[in-house]
Amino acid sequence: MNIERPQQSAATPASVLRDLSATHATNAVVGFIFAASGPVAIILAVGTRGGLSEPQLASWVFGAFVVNGLVSIAFSLVYRQPLTFFWTIPGTVLVGPALTHLPFAEIVGAFLATGVLMLALGLSGLVRRCMDAVPMPIVMGMVAGVFLQFGLAWIGAFGEDLPIAASMTATHLALTAVPSLARRVPPLIAALVVGLAVAGASGSYAPDLAAGAVLAAPLLQVPRFSAQAMVELVVPLAITVLLVQNGQGIAVLTASGHRPPANAIAASCGAASIVAALVGTVSTCLTGPVNAIISANGSRETQYAAGVLVGILAVAFGLFAPLFTRLMLAAPHAFIATLAGLAMLKVLQTAFATAFGGPRALGALVAFLVTVSGIAVLNIGAPFWGLVFGYAVSRLLERETA
Repeated sequence: MNIERPQQSAATPASVLRDLSATHATNAVVGFIFAASGPVAIILAVGTRGGLSEPQLASWVFGAFVVNGLVSIAFSLVYRQPLTFFWTIPGTVLVGPALTHLPFAEIVGAFLATGVLMLALGLSGLVRRCMDAVPMPIVMGMVAGVFLQFGLAWIGAFGEDLPIAASMTATHLALTAVPSLARRVPPLIAALVVGLAVAGASGSYAPDLAAGAVLAAPLLQVPRFSAQAMVELVVPLAITVLLVQNGQGIAVLTASGHRPPANAIAASCGAASIVAALVGTVSTCLTGPVNAIISANGSRETQYAAGVLVGILAVAFGLFAPLFTRLMLAAPHAFIATLAGLAMLKVLQTAFATAFGGPRALGALVAFLVTVSGIAVLNIGAPFWGLVFGYAVSRLLERETA
């Protein structure tokens, strides 16, 4: 077996309660809010354009949070690392065009086949070998290109809604500048509260709590297998999850001093994807942004507790998906953009320092530029091609750093 064994005994509920500091709890809440806002909107936008019904969309959201939340709890406890899993956002976008000309049952069949492929690759040990072959600066160049959008969206929020963006940013910076105060009042939570207060006072945040259902009602999807769906979706989805999405998550966790179990992660993504597909949910991945947020600060040895809390919040969100989705999607875009941007500042700083602060800087730059370009070839997104071209340029022109 090529599955990595935990280096220490699994955490218990008592140890989670002991290790869950205010910093970890804050990071977990912010990371969860990130996952439950913009990414959910992407599911709803893609599914609506593809003709999915409201029950099908609610079932998709249920699987995305409940299945992946349970996996996050299990992995964070067993490996004592902040290992949180959600669904592939680029993969969701990739599925969008397929929904316009393929029956949903065939797309569900492709989800299942992708899960089987990822499970087999994880058990084979190939995933770890592939990731170890690509130098960390090049991977972090790709990560910097992906996460750059969050920093730019934060700046753009000032033009979109100045009161919200300015008040949240000023609150965060003021508290961060006084470390003794920041330990008692987490800057991100303070920024969140101030942003909601400003949005509520202006009338831009007024969710309708009484409208629609409250509890989720997942639908069991019967898959159908077709050659067209297999060719169009399976390989691009598997590459997107295993090399791009998982690569981001593993890179940010490695930069924070962790040793993520790449083969176990790949195999679990495959197994979880098989289960999630049965309720119509796109493939599972190790999330980059959320893991970056919860591993950005606080004691490294106890960051796993934040991963557990994210998983618990995800399961609760999935069970009450209709209600919580209304709450999150009612928030102004500038609020979400500012919160995510502030949470990503340290992550971006680490990504740029790792990518360009040492050897392989040229390859990292190429990976960064290709990723930022947004180019897609063969239905595979720019982050993958950033890794390919960054690695190729580095091998050709930076041989002396090998």
